[in-house]
Amino acid sequence: MKKWIGLRRGVALVLGSLLMISLAACGDSGTEEIRFGTGGTAGTYYSYGSALAELTATDLPDAAFKVKTTAGSAANIRLLGEGFLQLAFAQNDTLNDAAQKTGLFAQPGSSATIGDSVGYGAVAALYTESCQVAVPANSGIASVADLRGKTVGVGEEESGVLKNADQILLAHGLTRQMLTPRYLSFSAAAEAMRDGELDAMFVTAGAPTSAIENLAGEMELRILNIDPEIIANLVETYGYYTRCTIPAGTYPGQADAVETVGVKSVLVASETLSAETVQALTASLFDHAADLQYSAPGDTRPDLEFATEGVSIPFHAGAINYYALQGVTPASAESNAGGNAQ
Repeated sequence: MKKWIGLRRGVALVLGSLLMISLAACGDSGTEEIRFGTGGTAGTYYSYGSALAELTATDLPDAAFKVKTTAGSAANIRLLGEGFLQLAFAQNDTLNDAAQKTGLFAQPGSSATIGDSVGYGAVAALYTESCQVAVPANSGIASVADLRGKTVGVGEEESGVLKNADQILLAHGLTRQMLTPRYLSFSAAAEAMRDGELDAMFVTAGAPTSAIENLAGEMELRILNIDPEIIANLVETYGYYTRCTIPAGTYPGQADAVETVGVKSVLVASETLSAETVQALTASLFDHAADLQYSAPGDTRPDLEFATEGVSIPFHAGAINYYALQGVTPASAESNAGGNAQ
């Protein structure tokens, strides 16, 4: 485990460094700039996005990728809608809210929904993100229901984590008003827990997540199980949740498997990117599947079936073109973003 953790961290750091060097070299070459929204540096989005940008840069020599740290899914969708980002990661549940103009995106003036001045479409669903609730091992917190009155990291504002925290709390009969919420990034939440300032932290990301992984190396942690009936209720109530198991040994000191829920992570592209560019990007994603395996936890190699099923928004024309060549038709291909398939 330690060898794997070190390898993954090393790969992410090296690729991130190489990416910055390549961007500096091509900044004045007239290439198309693609700003890529990921998440915080302690989450899977950042390491996966840095690797994807570096690998894809070799296949798209006329594109210059700039990896951007952000607050997460909702912020990425907003920034796509505002035209600041051209590529981003987002949780499928947050994309559903944006498409349906519900939740955060029901607010007047939200510009981050499908059909607005700057639209976007899915490229591929990538992997399942686990909804994780970490607590100190010596705490008396045995379930999410025990978080009443506690100080809890619920994710940053405009993050998908915050939405998951609200829904999981509600399924246990709680709201944020019944605890002391702290709106923190993964790394900040881990630091606060290490310093005794936090009783629990919500994390939605591929497991193992480096923020929890690193913290588990400094103090004993437990990841809370969600009761099977509550899992069933979440899956039934919200169509984007799936049952998810975090295998024993995923984190240091984790003797037993953890049962929870998860959501798909989706790569999303702005309709300002041409179908040709996004088709090449999609091809590169699958061509480098083995290389990307080293940048994220678990089995994150892109799979055609997983990539094209159960996504909450239409697919980008360029992605549809790629899948057509593979004999695959995404479910939402008939209402794609980014122009007509060619």
